[in-house]
Amino acid sequence: MYDVCIIGSGAGGSPIAYELSNAGFKVVVLEKGKNYTEDDFNKDELAVCRRDMFTPPLNEQKHIINEYKEDGSFTRYDGEESGWNFWNGSMVGGSSNLMSGYFHRLKPNDFKLKSVYGEIKGANVVDWAISYEDLEPYYTKVEKVVGVSGRVIKHKHQEPRSTADFPYPELQTNSVTKWFDKACDILGYEFMPTPRAVLSLDALGRHGCYYSNFCGSYGCASGAKGSARAALLQKCSAKIITDAFVYKLDSEKERVTKAYYYTKHGFAHSIEAKIFVLSAQAIESSRLLLNSKNRFFPNGLANSSGEVGKNLIFSAGGSGSGRFIFEKLTKEQQHELMQVGLFFNRSLQDWYDYELDDKKYKGGTIDFLFEHQNIISRVLRETYDDDGNLLWGEALAKKVHKKLTTTRVLTFEVFNDWLPTDMCFVGVDEKVKDKYGVPVGVINLYGHPQDLKVGEHLAKKAVKVLQEMGAVEVDYSISSSPPSNLVAGGCRFGEDSKTSVLDKNCKAHDLQNLYVTDASFMPTGGSVPYTWTIYANSFRVADIIKKELST
Repeated sequence: MYDVCIIGSGAGGSPIAYELSNAGFKVVVLEKGKNYTEDDFNKDELAVCRRDMFTPPLNEQKHIINEYKEDGSFTRYDGEESGWNFWNGSMVGGSSNLMSGYFHRLKPNDFKLKSVYGEIKGANVVDWAISYEDLEPYYTKVEKVVGVSGRVIKHKHQEPRSTADFPYPELQTNSVTKWFDKACDILGYEFMPTPRAVLSLDALGRHGCYYSNFCGSYGCASGAKGSARAALLQKCSAKIITDAFVYKLDSEKERVTKAYYYTKHGFAHSIEAKIFVLSAQAIESSRLLLNSKNRFFPNGLANSSGEVGKNLIFSAGGSGSGRFIFEKLTKEQQHELMQVGLFFNRSLQDWYDYELDDKKYKGGTIDFLFEHQNIISRVLRETYDDDGNLLWGEALAKKVHKKLTTTRVLTFEVFNDWLPTDMCFVGVDEKVKDKYGVPVGVINLYGHPQDLKVGEHLAKKAVKVLQEMGAVEVDYSISSSPPSNLVAGGCRFGEDSKTSVLDKNCKAHDLQNLYVTDASFMPTGGSVPYTWTIYANSFRVADIIKKELST
């Protein structure tokens, strides 16, 4: 029997494996996907953006998506037919292998959204069961152990820190950041270097960044990116079983007893452990619990509250861009614009909260970055002429050549709270099953109207920066379409066992030995990407489990 069985090897599970196995406990990790190394992470654009190299084929494993409107009606999408899915990197280290590594901490007010900003009609807003102060030491630990590069600049929404600066210097940046900084000074905005979970130099037994500019959606060939695999799992003694799809957890009245999994060939196995940690990604964790019904839990494991799968959240917001063209630049500026590989790495948090029409709103973060280096996505921007006609042949070739050699696109991403509601939740479809014969997850989607209002407010601020910098073709899009790589909730934590699934330590109210440590625990998401907070909370829970096993 193992001391700890961890289901999922991403940012939520890897700190548990790292801490507990290195403390001498017997740990096993069950990972649905394969194990890749740096040698496997080439820059194959076709494999990543045209094929499902790191995610399951939709004819074998899919989701059902119900997109709700405000009146309660919805449109149903079959994932296989529509191509719409929420898989995020099925491999050792999970989707942390594919992240861009934009690392912002939550701020103190993110932990008490209801107390600070009040109730919001139609939203299930609650305060967190812990405070920023509880998590701060673990944010600091992630900086050191996973590796975060950056430079702290004081600004009005700067969160309290126990250290003066990041442990690793900021990454090299493109000279166009000087234009950005000047534009912000003119507009009265407080710019900040974007912290990144990417090593700027050789450290922690890993190489520093090679500056290929292929971070998002791609694995890191240098090991610089702070993925769960590179930063933690390769440095611990936990046993990792790959191609292991966990389809059911069995339990007695108060304890989980076994985890059942299928191999890639469909053979069934089981694992026994003293403690089970679920970190399969928010949607899949809820699905597994709902599919693990038994006589003690007829509505799904750990679901006496009926809250498993409820209050699913994503990151609200959207994106925008502007183009810089040679005709409007000096020779020196043209050279600066076309510097290859160097990051842009600038963020704005001036409106992390703001007042509008005598009402205080929770705002968000704007990250600025160059368009992805992937040539396919860049070329796809250029397939139509100015009148909307499809280009081909010589006309297309000329336009692509000119755009790629004499212009460059600067983009921005808006992150603001996706408010939890009754209409956004995870269920299972008893009739539709995956290749293993297991009911698939049903993702019910709904975005609260305030999400759009806040996103619009932030996007318009970003547009002003691009215009001040001299960009053309400036546009943006804010919508309720959720990003599949930024998902949380479904097993929110709280003090009341009737309205939450987990206690403040992320242990199930109903079971003595089940913890959930992916983003499922989050009752609200804050206005930043989630990965740093998932890492930090998982390190926090690892300390709690370590004490439990040591007594």
